[in-house]
Amino acid sequence: MAKAHENHREDVIGRANVEDTPELLSYYDDLEKYHTGALWTVANKIEPWEPKSQSVPVVWRYKDLREHVIRSVDLVTPEKAGRRVIYLNNPGRTDVAAAVGWIYAGLQVMNPGEVAGAHRHSASAIRFIMEGRGAYTVVDGHKMTLGGNDFVLTPNGTWHEHGVSAEGTTCLWQDGLDIPFVNAMEANFYEVHPDLNQAVGYAVDDMTKTWGNPGLTPSTGKWSHGYSPMFKYEWEPTYVALSKYAGCTEGSPFDGVMMDYVNPTTNGPVMRTMGASMQMLRAGEHTKAHRHTGSYLYHVAKGRGYSIINGKRYDWQERDIFCVPSWAWHEHVNLDDRGDACLFCLSDLPVMRALGLYREEAFADNNGHQPIL
Repeated sequence: MAKAHENHREDVIGRANVEDTPELLSYYDDLEKYHTGALWTVANKIEPWEPKSQSVPVVWRYKDLREHVIRSVDLVTPEKAGRRVIYLNNPGRTDVAAAVGWIYAGLQVMNPGEVAGAHRHSASAIRFIMEGRGAYTVVDGHKMTLGGNDFVLTPNGTWHEHGVSAEGTTCLWQDGLDIPFVNAMEANFYEVHPDLNQAVGYAVDDMTKTWGNPGLTPSTGKWSHGYSPMFKYEWEPTYVALSKYAGCTEGSPFDGVMMDYVNPTTNGPVMRTMGASMQMLRAGEHTKAHRHTGSYLYHVAKGRGYSIINGKRYDWQERDIFCVPSWAWHEHVNLDDRGDACLFCLSDLPVMRALGLYREEAFADNNGHQPIL
C-alpha cells in the first residue's frame, strides 16, 4: 500500500508542477527505502520564492519576567545549574531553543558574592547588563567590571566566568549566544576549566582602557584574533557618541540614529557570527518600514515606544526584549515627544554579509508605513 504524500503541484513556470498518481506514490515509497527522494516533491519547500522565517515576533516584557528570574535564586544554585538562566523561547523555534532565527538569549541572575565557574565553548556570547551593581566577567584572564547597559563579549574559545562582588547587589543581565547556529553547523564543543576558576592576570578593565580610546590605537598593540579585543563596551560613551551623531545627521529613515559596535582593529563586527548596534529614536520619531535578511534581537536600553512588525503593533518599554525575524517588515516609534529612546540590537548580520546573503527592501506603499492589521 502506497503511503500518503502531499500533493506538490504548483501552477507556476519554473517550479514543481507534478500531480501525484498511484504510480508516482509507489515510486516515492521505493526511493525512501534507499534514503533518497525526488527533488520535485520538496522543491517548493526548500527553495521558497522568498525567506519564510519559522520565528515569530515576540515581546518579552521585563515586568512580567523579572519576578520569575529572581525566583530561580531560591530554587537552584549556580554550582548545580551551571548558569542560573531563564531562556527566551520563540514559539516558532522551540526545537532549537532560539529567541529568533539562530540566536539564543536568556536572562541570568546572580547574587552578591556568587561566582559561576569558568568554561569555554565554540559558541560566541555577549552579556548586556540590565540591573544591579558589582557584576564582572573574566575573559582569558582579563577582568571587566560591568554597569547598566554595558555589554561584554565572551568570544568563542575563550575561557570565561561571571560573578558579582560581595559588595554589590543582585544583578540581572541578558545573555545572547549563537548556540543554535553553531549546533546547526554541528561544530559545538564545551569544556570546563580544569581549575574551575581562572586567575586574573591583567589590570582590571585593561582591554577597554587599551582599545576603547576613540581615534587612537596602541602603538605596540597586536591582535590576530577574529573577534574584538575590546571585550567591554560601556553605555555612557555609547550614548554620548549617539547624541553627538544625532546633532549632525538626519539618520536612517528606517533605523533612526544608528551606530555599530566594532572591532577597533578591523572596523568590522565585534565577532564573526554576531553583530551589535545601538540606535537612537529621537523624540516622537517614527521610522519608515523595511525588511532584510538576518534576525534582530532588540533590547530596550532607554525609553518607550512600539514597533510594527508585519502589520502588527508591539509595545515596548525600558528593559523589554523583542525580536524581528528575518525578512519581516518592521518600523519603530518613539512615544516620548520630549526624550529619545535607545535600542540595543544583537544580530546575525556578520554571517549574512560574509556569505553574501544580505538583502534589504524598503516598504513602498503608504508613504513607507505599514497599515496596522
